[in-house]
Amino acid sequence: MREDKLKRIRSVAVYCASRQPHHPEYADAVIVFGRYLAKHNMTLVYGGSNVGLMKLLADTVLENGGRVEGVFSAALADKLRHPNLTECVTTRNLAERKAEMLKRADAVVALPGSFGTWDELFDALALRKMKKGHKHPVGILNINGYFDPLLELIDRSIQLGFTNPKDRNLLKTGTSPEQLFKQLAGSMVSRSDEASQD
Repeated sequence: MREDKLKRIRSVAVYCASRQPHHPEYADAVIVFGRYLAKHNMTLVYGGSNVGLMKLLADTVLENGGRVEGVFSAALADKLRHPNLTECVTTRNLAERKAEMLKRADAVVALPGSFGTWDELFDALALRKMKKGHKHPVGILNINGYFDPLLELIDRSIQLGFTNPKDRNLLKTGTSPEQLFKQLAGSMVSRSDEASQD
């Protein structure tokens, strides 16, 4: 992968759990991911919360000299807001939060999580499929095979004719930050393509 392509990813919208999982390998992988973002000068754009893997990710990026932008929803209790972010904005609801996160990002990554994470991931994928929704590459960090059932569901949906086979490539996957960002950077829309699509 050419380094200049990776450098085009200046900010990453990340969706992940607001809970601490039972197995430590997930937290360990989130720390590695956060350090990767800081090392490569990628701004973390996330939901602004101070709980679970969301807090761990934000703290890791900050502790390693990175920039963290929180997009917090007024629908949530204010005590859940992270107090030490580089920047934090508040939206009226969760739908606006998703839109604002995409607006601030060059790429989208989902880490293991639950309903909120899944909703945000599929929202980003559906908008990416529409082409006019956003042009950011979308990926998942498949820690410890967490997303294997999701990938199997997508493959089954293709087999049954519900999903267009060409859309399978809209979701990039990797088991390490290096592997994932190689795919994300490789699928960045070129500036000339962006101009022709606008």
